[in-house]
Amino acid sequence: MSAGKTDHTPTDLLIRAAAVHTLDPGRAPDEPPQRVVAVTGGRITALSPEPDGLDALIGPDTELVDAPDATVLPAFDDTHTHLILAGHSVHGVPVHRARNLAEFLGLIREHAARTPAGAWIRTTVNWQEVLLAEQRMPTTRELDAATADHPVLVRRGAYNMVLNSAALRLAGITEATEAPPGGVIERDEQGRLTGRLINRAIELVERVLPRPDLTERIAGLRAASEDFAATGIGTVRDCLVPVEDLDVLDAARAEDALAVRVRVLVSGFAARTPEQVDALLDRMDEWQANGRDDDRLRLWGVKFGIDGGFEAGALEEPYQGQPCYHGRLLWEPEELVAAVDRVVERGRRVGVHAWGDRGLRVLLDVFEQVLKRRPGLPPGTLVVEHGGLARADQRARAIALGIPVTVQHPLLHDGALTQQRVWGEERTAALFPLREWLDEGAQLSAGSDFPVGPYGAMVSVWGMTTRDTTAGVVGPEHAIERAEAVALHTVNAARLTGESSVRGSLRPGHLADLTLWLLDPLSCPVDALRELRPVRTVVGGRTVHRS
Repeated sequence: MSAGKTDHTPTDLLIRAAAVHTLDPGRAPDEPPQRVVAVTGGRITALSPEPDGLDALIGPDTELVDAPDATVLPAFDDTHTHLILAGHSVHGVPVHRARNLAEFLGLIREHAARTPAGAWIRTTVNWQEVLLAEQRMPTTRELDAATADHPVLVRRGAYNMVLNSAALRLAGITEATEAPPGGVIERDEQGRLTGRLINRAIELVERVLPRPDLTERIAGLRAASEDFAATGIGTVRDCLVPVEDLDVLDAARAEDALAVRVRVLVSGFAARTPEQVDALLDRMDEWQANGRDDDRLRLWGVKFGIDGGFEAGALEEPYQGQPCYHGRLLWEPEELVAAVDRVVERGRRVGVHAWGDRGLRVLLDVFEQVLKRRPGLPPGTLVVEHGGLARADQRARAIALGIPVTVQHPLLHDGALTQQRVWGEERTAALFPLREWLDEGAQLSAGSDFPVGPYGAMVSVWGMTTRDTTAGVVGPEHAIERAEAVALHTVNAARLTGESSVRGSLRPGHLADLTLWLLDPLSCPVDALRELRPVRTVVGGRTVHRS
């Protein structure tokens, strides 16, 4: 028996498998593989290399899982995703199933036929217009033809919306409306509204949207978190949580509706002044009072963004075919320095979206200034979210500053065609240079950025090792090995969240977050990874998914 239980108190759960990949950095390479893991009271209590090595711990109430051909791994983290958006999307019109605009609009029309007049209609958010036959967004006129009796909000990802006329009216958006700083209200060549809003312009709509009732919100989070768990995810780092939704997450936890652990980055996108940042932090402090943080739901920090996404990431060189357009910075650097400094002064961490190489350069300038102001800042307080187009000098700088970076191949997978249109093939292929980041010593961890990319443990591993996308294989020289990709979702992810002492690997005393796979993800055919799902996901000793 390995380190762990020293008595014969019966265990709650015992799993026998072909291999238990502990990912324990302290294990010697020549140690025999583990074959059995015991779980008691929500924690791992023992491991053994012998199939019958822990049989003395089997009692009348022990759940015995005898899977001699299966493989055990730690449960995975998705270190950059959007569970709140996934919960909303559960109830949306499923436009992600459409293959052309006729199907897309038909789904909205069908939903409108059974929805009371005047009620908002919203769509799912995990779709890409380039995957439609027409390769474009719907227009206000097309949405009006689908229904004139309902305000319609078509949302793609976190930062793009298209509205019909009724929704534009309710949001107070007219031909004369100016976009807020860092936002775009799109117009055609004649200056007419197309209905599309980008980046901070979406705030004009979000402030008038009716909020679903709490029962509906909890049901959405239950369904979405169970679906994350079904892919092997045990912990999500939700990187865009409105501060008022902390209470919704709290209520979901109270009803045992969160199948995964949640680490929250509260959205700071609307906090532009020192007073607004302080007000946001006050609300976070108020929520966290009275011990509301626990292993299941925990505040991680605040999320900002320095630039836009596919169509608005800030570049050093102009966009393809747009010689005067370099993307958009969402902050003046000195203002972001002040905001980030205010957050870390209050003991909070900060993650900042940076997509283009100019966006990353400016963000590293900001972080360097904050670090000079706060020389004793704990490691990992400042994090680059994405760091998509990272030049060699920028990688070296981030590593020298000790700044962790979260990367998301599923985002590249779904967005490659869109990105090629505006950046060209060369810059798109250069996104997420994982091989270089790791070889140079970066602190990397991985996720999906759902709803732009699909979430799932092995679809991410598959993508990082193949560099396959909707545009085919891009940048194969940046691919990494399978074990490295798994580590980015486990050991490295726990380091990012500051939980290496309790999560990320399978060791006695660690939280019992693990997954069981019929194929060994570390050695099965690579093509099998894309659709591979666990037969069981366990979080804190509790089975949250069983196929």
